Amino acid sequence: MITASNTGTAGLSWWHIIRLGLIQTSLGGIVVLTTSTLNRIMVVELALAATIPGFLVTIHHVVQLARPRIGYGSDVGGRRTPWIIGGMFILGLGGVLAALGTTLIPSQYWLGMSASALGFFAIGVGTGATGTSLLALLAKHVAPERKPAAAALVWFMMIIGFAVTAGVAGHFLDPYSPERLMTVTATVSIIAIMVTLVVIRGIEPRAQPDAAAVSDETSPEKGAFSAALAEVWQDPQAKVFTIFVFVSMLAYSAQDLILEPFAGLVFGRTPGESTQLAGVQHGGVLLGMAAMAISTLLFKSRGAVLLRFWIRGGCLLSAVALFLLCWGGLTSPTWSLEANVFLLGTANGGFAVAAIGAMMVLASAGQQKREGIRMGLWGAAQAIAFALGGFLGTVAVDVTRYWLNDPAISYGLVFACEGVLFLVAASLARHIHIANWGGGQRDHLPSFGDIALADAGEGGMR
Repeated sequence: MITASNTGTAGLSWWHIIRLGLIQTSLGGIVVLTTSTLNRIMVVELALAATIPGFLVTIHHVVQLARPRIGYGSDVGGRRTPWIIGGMFILGLGGVLAALGTTLIPSQYWLGMSASALGFFAIGVGTGATGTSLLALLAKHVAPERKPAAAALVWFMMIIGFAVTAGVAGHFLDPYSPERLMTVTATVSIIAIMVTLVVIRGIEPRAQPDAAAVSDETSPEKGAFSAALAEVWQDPQAKVFTIFVFVSMLAYSAQDLILEPFAGLVFGRTPGESTQLAGVQHGGVLLGMAAMAISTLLFKSRGAVLLRFWIRGGCLLSAVALFLLCWGGLTSPTWSLEANVFLLGTANGGFAVAAIGAMMVLASAGQQKREGIRMGLWGAAQAIAFALGGFLGTVAVDVTRYWLNDPAISYGLVFACEGVLFLVAASLARHIHIANWGGGQRDHLPSFGDIALADAGEGGMR
């Protein structure tokens, strides 16, 4: 059983949280240009093999295994602001360098590939530094009852960054030319850095209250990084939550690259219709995020129970939606694919932001000044899950199609495996216990559907 207590303060106002969310918006703007736009340009305009941008994006994910070390560095310094600003500078530079490498590939292939690889490496470092430090700052300074809603808000603002940048940048990129690509990428990077410098100003207190209260002999930042990481890993709550994050995000990410091809091959959707299907899914994600945030704000006294309900319930509902996709593809060409995908998006959105909210609550648990390394550990688990998920999902489809020669069965098997992973994640979620910020007592998650009843006895959850 895992228990967490909160050490948060009255914390940041909603205005401060919105300002920090603008940093996520800026981060999302750079990331979407590099992981989506450059991907398309390499494959379509430059006629490169899809594995090349796939490899570059994998670099961006794998580098984020450094998140625990980055988080530890911000713990040692006691301030997150320099890491957020420095990370955004590195991210912006990486975005420009990746775009420059892309423009060089047609004329100087190896120089262009080297520059692109270095750019994606910097993107991974910058994303890890900014994202980890931002979440650690929120975990430390946001009041416990606001953390789930704050998590939903900053992630919603990151999605806005994806959407706005993709739309506006796409307009200015047409007709495509290397010069336009460099201009757009540099402009987005400069705006992101300027926004970060403006909105972060004055948010984080200059003096950490607990720094003076902890002696040099007992201060956790005095230990080596490996010892600090080992200490966090020995904490049962950190270990099980890390495993939960990896399993759930592996299932979550494995669907990304196969859902639209599934719609085209099995249901005969056109490219435009399959793209619209992605919009339907994102609409469901936003609904799930909003529902989770509103419920935890309206029922603060039951906030911890609701948070765990959304985590476990979202995983279970995601599994159901994936099993339904499998069933619909195998049995009915008139299956309501849009409704099924909307259900999947809603379940994914609810569980994902609830999990991030739980990260923020659990990061403040245990030893002092550990928010950074805990967030880094969970961010690294998420990054490696995303790196593996998309790759394994596509490989599994290709392998099964080779042997079975039936796309409905091939995709159905992969969706079913993802559903099983979500069931495993839901089982792991039973062991996550979060302190009830409404009354200060430990809260337990009742059985799915018993949310209105009294908490289950502690012995029944062991």
